[in-house]
Amino acid sequence: MRLGPRSIAALTLTSATGLAAFAWPLLAGRGSGLAHSQDAPWLFAALLPLLLAVAVATVSDTGLDAKAVAMLGVLAAAGAALRPLGAGTAGLEPMFFLMVLAGRVLGPGFGFVLGAVSMFAGALLTGGVGPWMPFQMLSMGWVSMGAGLLPGAATLRGRRELLLLAAYGAVSALLYGLVMNMQGWPYIAGLGSGLSFVPGDPVHENLARYGAYVVATSLGWDVPRALLTVVLTATLGGTVLRALRRATRRAAFDASAAFAAPPERGETGDDRARVGPRA
Repeated sequence: MRLGPRSIAALTLTSATGLAAFAWPLLAGRGSGLAHSQDAPWLFAALLPLLLAVAVATVSDTGLDAKAVAMLGVLAAAGAALRPLGAGTAGLEPMFFLMVLAGRVLGPGFGFVLGAVSMFAGALLTGGVGPWMPFQMLSMGWVSMGAGLLPGAATLRGRRELLLLAAYGAVSALLYGLVMNMQGWPYIAGLGSGLSFVPGDPVHENLARYGAYVVATSLGWDVPRALLTVVLTATLGGTVLRALRRATRRAAFDASAAFAAPPERGETGDDRARVGPRA
């Protein structure tokens, strides 16, 4: 599914809003209130219409219909159902591989919406609703969108495609943890340690402390998540990709409807029965 000008504009606006929400503590002055419990409700309120804008822009650019939206809902439900299987235990989150594969097939626009909606539904199932939820939605949306932006969507198939998706899944799983840590680090790491965020300090000094914080706290979860994503993509990826592509072909996302001419007088019943819609 191609990425048109409306989709690009909507995704750019949504991603810029997300980046600002993640990174603003780096620019905060001394004595600033840094807990995301204050800005998370506003981010969530802004994220919902932005997600709708991305979906509408993608439909407008590609001419998709209700069948595409229904498929998006089914995949979001499947992703949400996979989340409780790991629920973040030791970083084992099987929904990542499905988000990567679905983003590859659906494209970046619908992939972004799928990742965000799946994370939202999964949070409701697992009780993981809190100030971190809109940040998780954005991060997972970026994971699926990135899969849709990978090269060779129309031509690359077989083992080479699986290797590409497995490598991307590993990198995106690590980056997901890196980005999500920014949501909690400013007010979780504590004060006075070498891992703490210091409001008003130069950005490069805070980023150095942030890197140490990531290594010390979350890398043990991020690496298992990446490994599980690689294993699931390598073992189940081919089957899931074929199923998703078969579903999109049967839904005729890219086909335009055409109708045969009405039957001429004197045609037989069999001739009239053969007249009908054709793709």
